[in-house]
Amino acid sequence: MELPVFKAGVAEADLVRALRKSGAAVVERVLPDDIINACAQEMRPVFDRNGRMAENDFNGYTTLRISSVLRYAPSTRHIIGHPLALAMADAFLRPHCTSYRIGSNTGIEILPGEGDQVLHTDDSIYPVRIPGMYFQINVMWSLCDFTEENGATRVVLGSHKVPDYGDAPANPVYAEMPKGSALFYLGNVLHGGSANRSHAPRMGLINTYALGWLRQEVNQYLAVPPEIAKQYDPVIRKLLGYSKHGSSLGHSRFNNDVWVWEDNDTDV
Repeated sequence: MELPVFKAGVAEADLVRALRKSGAAVVERVLPDDIINACAQEMRPVFDRNGRMAENDFNGYTTLRISSVLRYAPSTRHIIGHPLALAMADAFLRPHCTSYRIGSNTGIEILPGEGDQVLHTDDSIYPVRIPGMYFQINVMWSLCDFTEENGATRVVLGSHKVPDYGDAPANPVYAEMPKGSALFYLGNVLHGGSANRSHAPRMGLINTYALGWLRQEVNQYLAVPPEIAKQYDPVIRKLLGYSKHGSSLGHSRFNNDVWVWEDNDTDV
């Protein structure tokens, strides 16, 4: 099985079919360099200041990681709220929820010398499986060219269809893609970062979108509090979680009525 690769402007239905079959697909050159460069520039100081705080055996010891990028990198709104990403979330998540939300948004910079990350699924944070239901869909955006040499994400195609990952195909493929591209993959697909054997870092931004009735992987209300969230448009605020799910989940009314959520509208 080969990794499906599409050009920007791909028909949404074609991308959905590819994801259902393979579990992952690349869409090349979705965003222009000016947006990608702005995101990287805004994240750079935080990478340098906090990037090593998440070091461990799973994340690696030669990889920088920063989370909740909407707190300090406003240009990432163009990535997190990109229409194609939301269209795929609509296709895979909306059948099972009223709305979906950001689970996490994480900048990852794999430095030269890092080894392969263990293969894993992102939806393993939820200790249950429901046949036919996807808890997450994820998008890794390339903020530079991704190559097999510099740490392109490895993906085990078809692994979303096996009930036991021990039966999954043994050989992952490398999601090589040019700067400004997007790797879409389902939350139950085996994947992992790869070794960076080059002489330059590999920077990416991964966003996970989860069913709106699930607990978010990152507490976005603390990470991106109202005074910051209000700078974003309603789409981004809803993705952060500043809205109700259906008629009951997450409602809030302050005594002074400054902050009211009605239906799925937000007033932050």
